[in-house]
Amino acid sequence: MDIASNPHSVEEIFKDYNSRRNAIVRALTYDVDEFYSLCDPEKENLCLYGHPNETWEVTLPAEEVPPELPEPALGINFARDGMNRRDWLSLVAVHTDSWLLSVAYYFGARLNRNERKRLFSLINDLPTVFEVVTERKPINKPSVDTGSKSRISSTKRSSEGQAKSNQRLNDESYAEEDDEHGETFCGSCGGNYSADEFWIGCDICERWYHGKCVKITPVKAESIKQYKCPACSTKKGRQ
Repeated sequence: MDIASNPHSVEEIFKDYNSRRNAIVRALTYDVDEFYSLCDPEKENLCLYGHPNETWEVTLPAEEVPPELPEPALGINFARDGMNRRDWLSLVAVHTDSWLLSVAYYFGARLNRNERKRLFSLINDLPTVFEVVTERKPINKPSVDTGSKSRISSTKRSSEGQAKSNQRLNDESYAEEDDEHGETFCGSCGGNYSADEFWIGCDICERWYHGKCVKITPVKAESIKQYKCPACSTKKGRQ
């Protein structure tokens, strides 16, 4: 079923994990329409596989028991038409993250304690598939003193935030920021991102919010060095 792979060292196992992860991410993002069409609910139990050569496949599970490798979530196609498409993709992503970890630690079962810790550290430095699919992946932030975590409409940013924009240009992710936030949702109302509205991002959980939903105006945002959303502020209060 799977493309032959039998990594042994931490580096080999991580490379295998990363290749499978890249394949899955492509299936759930760039190739999402093809992936969606292949998950026909009329077919039998289907699984999503990521292979170490960075290809992905939607197919039936292995028949042998026990299988050569841990198997992905079974029957992902059955829920396709019964859920919102985004929610379904997020669910597949969560199960796929679990599968990727299980495969990595299947290969890493013979590693010693320090090696397992190093493997997990390497894996944990990457955004999960779920974070990528739901646009919650960490964004490299500039110094909080710039105040550039807040989002202002394009017109306002060009006139009042030129200095901050120049600072952000040093960040490699800035060039892709508008596309990256195109599918961002407000952590309060769930509304889609729009460049015409003022947004502010939490420096703790990194979720984005409409300014109006958290009662933060563009003027007020300029004086905030580190913004904490209501949820993170509440958590700190409870502690």
